[in-house]
Amino acid sequence: MKDYLRKHPDVRTIRVAAVDLNGQARGKRVPARFAEKVVKDGTRFPFSVLNLDIWGEDIDDSPLVFEQGDADGVLKPTERGFMPMPWLEAPTALLPIWMFRENGTPYEGDPRHALNAVVQRYKAKGLTPVCAMELEFFLIDDSGKTMQVPASPRSGKRRKAAETLSIRALDAFDTFFTDLYDACEAMDIPADTTTSETGLGQFEVNLMHCDDPLRAADDAWLFKMLVKGLARRHGFAASFMAKPYAEYSGSGLHTHFSVLDDKGDNIFDSGGPKGTAQLRHAVAGCLAAMHDSTLLFAPHFNSYERLVPDKHAPTAISWGYENRTAAIRIPAGNPSARRIEHRVAGGDVNPYLMLAAILGAALTGLEDEMEPPPAVTGNAYAMELPQIPSTWEDAIDAFEHSDVLYRFLPKELVRNLVQTKRQELHYLAELTPEERVELYLDTV
Repeated sequence: MKDYLRKHPDVRTIRVAAVDLNGQARGKRVPARFAEKVVKDGTRFPFSVLNLDIWGEDIDDSPLVFEQGDADGVLKPTERGFMPMPWLEAPTALLPIWMFRENGTPYEGDPRHALNAVVQRYKAKGLTPVCAMELEFFLIDDSGKTMQVPASPRSGKRRKAAETLSIRALDAFDTFFTDLYDACEAMDIPADTTTSETGLGQFEVNLMHCDDPLRAADDAWLFKMLVKGLARRHGFAASFMAKPYAEYSGSGLHTHFSVLDDKGDNIFDSGGPKGTAQLRHAVAGCLAAMHDSTLLFAPHFNSYERLVPDKHAPTAISWGYENRTAAIRIPAGNPSARRIEHRVAGGDVNPYLMLAAILGAALTGLEDEMEPPPAVTGNAYAMELPQIPSTWEDAIDAFEHSDVLYRFLPKELVRNLVQTKRQELHYLAELTPEERVELYLDTV
């Protein structure tokens, strides 16, 4: 880590940042000459900082605040180390950190530790999850009273229509995407294919598969931070909010995963199109936990405007082969790459909590050798199937009173998140729809 700053003497300040429950970066600005102390000793800030609401306010009656004297945790660098922050004007380095207690044990309210605990359970069984994520987002001109697609830097025109898989739409923002790929290269974020999507000014970038789920979640978290920051340098906004435009489809964050055994073989590969019994077990685990864990896939008020029928987001707790109307899709292709695509999450999620929920549920299915219901064929929207919670309040209730979630999530994290979301639910009710969009546009 020290070598990075020696190789980049132009870096005069660093940011140290941890992820809170809402996926927000919380941390400090530090002069580069004091960076060695941060690397060696870590830094400190209150446990409550990882449990703020979407406005960055303390949670009312949280035991982390006055009841515990708003005590500090110790934050240490993750294995990611320093990286550049290409969206800032001055050369600056980011150092991701995560929180520990004074005695060195992980703080259970830290989302990254929650994911790590799930990963360690896989490792104890000789298993390695391999994950890839597809992140959708909107480019938005928010300089006026109403949001609209930005004018193309090339033509000066605004294309006020969906342009699915349009090369013209990609070329219209070629300067932005060229800078984005250069920045991903500098930050070691494995950005692969970009496509234009069905929404107004909507795009998707795929991140390459990774056999380290912590790194995959890091990549998604850092990518969201990068896209939003870089867009502002280009004179417009980028937003991962689930549904900025009522008349267009929303943004998802689809996760593909397979599992390797201790020999490096894919345990979902049967040599044919259907996959193995282990694939069915993992699917069943995901389906069994889906209702209660929806809050992690749809964590905000706006999230539920995306989860409506016939808008390219799942509403039924279902699975199928090559079926994008189902919540879980088994893609076709080479059997050696047989995998599960989990399609529920919106772009507004905390990637660490989302991945902990998906992989934790799949492991529960593997451990219990659960069997799923029959795979659906045809339009899942038109079938009578168990449904994902359709409102934020219902999802909070289901999350709070669940038993299955404790198989893979710490009780303290569940308690903290419920308190956070109940506070947000209360105050969001006081806002107009326009104020809600303004709140979520830059935060999520």
